[in-house]
Amino acid sequence: MDTTPAVSATARRPSETVLLTAAAMICFAANSILCRMALARDEIDPASFTILRLLAGVAALAVLAGARRSGNLLRAGSWAAALALFAYAAAFSFAYVTLGASVGALILFGAVQATMIGVGLARGERLSWPQALAALVAAGGLVYLLLPGVTAPPALGAGLMATAGVAWGVYSLLGRRSSGQGIDPTLATAGNFLRAAPMCLALAPLAIHGHASAAGAGLAAASGALASGGGYAIWYAALKGLNASEAGVVQLTVPAIAALGGVLLLGEALSARFLIAAAMIVGGVAAVLTLRRP
Repeated sequence: MDTTPAVSATARRPSETVLLTAAAMICFAANSILCRMALARDEIDPASFTILRLLAGVAALAVLAGARRSGNLLRAGSWAAALALFAYAAAFSFAYVTLGASVGALILFGAVQATMIGVGLARGERLSWPQALAALVAAGGLVYLLLPGVTAPPALGAGLMATAGVAWGVYSLLGRRSSGQGIDPTLATAGNFLRAAPMCLALAPLAIHGHASAAGAGLAAASGALASGGGYAIWYAALKGLNASEAGVVQLTVPAIAALGGVLLLGEALSARFLIAAAMIVGGVAAVLTLRRP
């Protein structure tokens, strides 16, 4: 998932950058694992998970932004970015009612990258022939994953996760714009979470009729405060040692980390369809990014 603003590498020790980058990717993958863990075990309903995740994210990011003394939280962010964030978080949670962590992360990743590449093309960017071929391979992998069959993911869950991916792609593009205007990314993210909080009222009727155990609430809070809030803060620190291409490529590891977590922590099995689709999607996107002109 591309949360990268316009990035320029600055001096940072390579070992420090590697550790920060690895920690950030684990945090991003943990969102899928924590959400699926909570919903698969029926510890919480998706509406309550979304609300608690966003509120915990607000609290964590407000503390981080306050520690950085980077500006006024109430004026940070935008309502457009907050709406995209809320749409992502809600669709993400409801999708994981039926999707496994690994499949969900792969669909999300594919939809995010498809959105960002598509918007770039619409704005006049052009792909070279090798890039265009790689993009077709990635798109073919996503289509193959979703084709009807015994191992195909549930259509509703897949559609919701694709929606979450599109929303996150839009959020990332808005984040790039704000970064280009010199806005502190941690402060902007905190402001977006804060603006998204009142949107949770739309889910209140579902949450009232839902349920949340202590374990489920804890998983949602961990997803918001640690995997989201903490993950973004670590990622922005890591970006100081990465250029734009490197930042895009390292995010290819998120679906793989989520798949590994799904196998080890949730007992998920990886089908041949998933492995083939993952190779096509991740490999195709990697080629598009690495073949990009400087």
